[in-house]
Amino acid sequence: MQLIDTHVHVNFDLFKEDLDSVSARWQSAGINKLVHSCVHPDEFESIKKLSLQFPELYCSVGLHPLDAQKWQGQKTYQQILQSAISHPKVVAIGEMGLDFYKDDQQELQKEVFWQQLDIAQQLNKPVIIHCRDASSTLRDILCKFIEEKGTITGVMHCWAGNPEQTQWFLDLGMYISFSGVVTFKSAKTVQASALIVPSDRLLIETDCPFLAPSPHRGKRNEPSYVIHVAEKLAQIRGESLETIAQQTYDNACRLFNI
Repeated sequence: MQLIDTHVHVNFDLFKEDLDSVSARWQSAGINKLVHSCVHPDEFESIKKLSLQFPELYCSVGLHPLDAQKWQGQKTYQQILQSAISHPKVVAIGEMGLDFYKDDQQELQKEVFWQQLDIAQQLNKPVIIHCRDASSTLRDILCKFIEEKGTITGVMHCWAGNPEQTQWFLDLGMYISFSGVVTFKSAKTVQASALIVPSDRLLIETDCPFLAPSPHRGKRNEPSYVIHVAEKLAQIRGESLETIAQQTYDNACRLFNI
């Protein structure tokens, strides 16, 4: 059985002391591909080094919505664009999107999101979308972008929306990725959403070091724990673990062209 973790942040300091052990565990768990997300283009060099250190690790480049105030117009636009062009293991643009839970710079976030959608379309790469308390606005932006600029593809990462919101983004052609949140007992809405995602649009991730799944909740998350997300999705959807693993692996390889 092979697995893929489609969203990790193993460049964070929390992994500084034991990354070799962490990587040994993900390899033992059957994870033979990972996608390393990027929250600011300035961290891309460290992510690129990791992608060279670990052949199974691919990466993205982008600016997180909670860092929207760091956008410097064409300078940041070109930084993301050129970084993506410069390295063959860049498979996506992001993570990008909207986060209205922690940040009230809504207009700036929307502009930065639009600009990164433009980069992704220019390079024909998928987007990794962060969306928190902003589903309606984000859907509207995607609809407008598609109407004005054309098709865009990507993933709603660490998805926590309800089934209605889930269907919005499925209708726009997005993949839906579930994290350790889906394993939490209180996550009934997320589990309901996991039931309606078509098998060819389903993805799994850890978003490590955040949101460790049960039974590791409260600890540092790591890629090897993605197996628990797959197990929970198998339980929810009445499918075998092997089926979920293969479906999500194939879907990720197709979306990210790896």
